[in-house]
Amino acid sequence: MTKQNTAKPLNRLFTRPWLLFSVCFFLSAPLKAQFNVTIQLKSVPASHNNDLVFISGNFNNWNPDNDRLLLKNKMLSAVLKNLDAGTYEFKFTRGRWDNVECTADGKDVENHSVQINSDTTLEYSIDGWKDDFAQPVRPHTASFNVKLLDAAFEIPQLKRNRRIWIYFPPGYNITNKHYPVMYMQDGQNLFDEVTAAYGEWGVDECLDLLVNRGKPGCIVIGIENGGATRMSEYNPFEFTWRNDSSSKAFTPEGDAYLDFIIHTLKPYVDKHYRTLTSKENTIIAGSSMGGLIAYYAVLKHPDVFGKAGVFSPAFWTANGIDSLTDILGDKLKGKYFFYSGGKEGYSFIDDVIRIQEKVGKNSSAMVYSFIDSEAGHNEHAWRKWFAEFYCWIMADGFNVITSGENQSL
Repeated sequence: MTKQNTAKPLNRLFTRPWLLFSVCFFLSAPLKAQFNVTIQLKSVPASHNNDLVFISGNFNNWNPDNDRLLLKNKMLSAVLKNLDAGTYEFKFTRGRWDNVECTADGKDVENHSVQINSDTTLEYSIDGWKDDFAQPVRPHTASFNVKLLDAAFEIPQLKRNRRIWIYFPPGYNITNKHYPVMYMQDGQNLFDEVTAAYGEWGVDECLDLLVNRGKPGCIVIGIENGGATRMSEYNPFEFTWRNDSSSKAFTPEGDAYLDFIIHTLKPYVDKHYRTLTSKENTIIAGSSMGGLIAYYAVLKHPDVFGKAGVFSPAFWTANGIDSLTDILGDKLKGKYFFYSGGKEGYSFIDDVIRIQEKVGKNSSAMVYSFIDSEAGHNEHAWRKWFAEFYCWIMADGFNVITSGENQSL
C-alpha cells in the first residue's frame, strides 16, 4: 500500500525487505470530468504574420509541431479537447524548438501554466520568436570527468549510430577501484548546456560534489536519443498519436533498443572500463519516454538491471504496461525510484501511482515514490531530484535513512 504524507516528511528508516514509500505534497482525489480548452492568440510578431503557430505542452509530450494543436493564420485559435482537470503547461512554437516564443528583446519566457477545472477560453500574445535574435554562444558546462565515449557508436540491432558520453567518478584515474554503472537515456541533456535543448540535468556536477562529500561513486553512460526515432526507440508497445484529422503510428523498437544496451553497449563498457557487472550494480534511468523504457527494462530484464530511476514516465503511450506489470511485476526484487511533478496533470500522476503501487504490493522490491507539487515535466524538475534519487539508489542494503527532501545542488 502506498504510504502518503501531506505534511513535511520526516526522516524515515527502511527496515523491511520492501517498503513502498510515497511522499506526496500534491495528491487529492482527481476530478474525472473532462473539459475543452480554447487557446487564442491576440497578436503575433508582424514579421511572421503568415507562419503557422503550434502549441506544445505536457498534454502532447511537448511535441513542437503536432498538427492537432495548430493555430492557423486566419484564425489564431485552437481547441484542446477532453482534458482531465489539472495543471497544464505549454509554449508556442513555429514548429521547432529553435523558433519558440520569447520576449520582445529575445529573452526566454516561462512556460504558460493554467489550472483547468472547467471549459475555458485563454488568450495570449506572442512578443517575439527566438530565431529572430542572435543567440549568445553558450559555454560548455560538462565537468572534466565527462568524456565522449564515441561520436557514432553502432547500434546493430537498429542499424543506426549514436553519440554516447561517459562520466567517470572523481578518483577513477588514480585508483584500481571498480564502480557501478548507470545507463541514462537522452544523453545530450545530462551533462552540457550546449547539447541540451531544454536545460541539462547537471548529473556531472551533482555527482562530483556528492562523491567529494563521501557518497559512493558511479560511472554514468549517457546515450543520446535519436531525435525523430525517440518515440519508437523508447517504447516497446505500438503507439499511434491521433488527432482530429490525422494520426501517426510509431513502430515499437524498445526491445531492440534494450538488446543494444544489454548485448552491445554493456559488454563494451564492462570490457574497457573498471565496472561492477552484477545486476545490483547496473542501474538504468530516464525521464518521460526515457522513464518508460527504464521501467520496462527492469520488468523484462531484472537479471541485468537491479535498480532504476523512473522520472515522469510516459506510461500513457504504453497500453500494455499495466498487463505486463501484472504478469512480471511480482518478480522484481531491486530498488526503484518513481518521480512525478505535481504540475504534470492528474492522468500522468495516476499512471505512476497505479504502476508503482502494483510493484510495491506484489513484489519484494523496494520502491521510493515521490510527487513534487511545484514541479512540471522538464529537466529543471528532474535535476532538482536527481541527488535524492542517487543517494537513495546507491545506499547499501535495505536499511536506508532518507530525508524525503531533495538534495538539489
